[in-house]
Amino acid sequence: MLAVVQTGGKQYDVREGDKIEIEKLDSQVNDKVVFDEVLLLDDGKEIQIGKPFLEGVKVEGKILEQKRAPKIIIIKQKPKKRYFKKQGHSQRLTVVEIVSIKA
Repeated sequence: MLAVVQTGGKQYDVREGDKIEIEKLDSQVNDKVVFDEVLLLDDGKEIQIGKPFLEGVKVEGKILEQKRAPKIIIIKQKPKKRYFKKQGHSQRLTVVEIVSIKA
């Protein structure tokens, strides 16, 4: 069974047992998470597409860890003006394991 869920402004295609990294959720490790913004559901026989979301379909997950992504470096420079700015950013992520897809 395949589902496409939306969280954090992004869309993820998930199956039972998948581990996905999404933008940080304000929950603790081992908490249960329910994604109710399901855009598409494929059970192998038929495909359901929401307008924009499917009614009564939920994807349940379990939070495995809270972590940070690798740091990226942002550099701004203007030539011949002696302007140079260096900045780093590390996005906070939540690792979620998909437990079940309920239609």
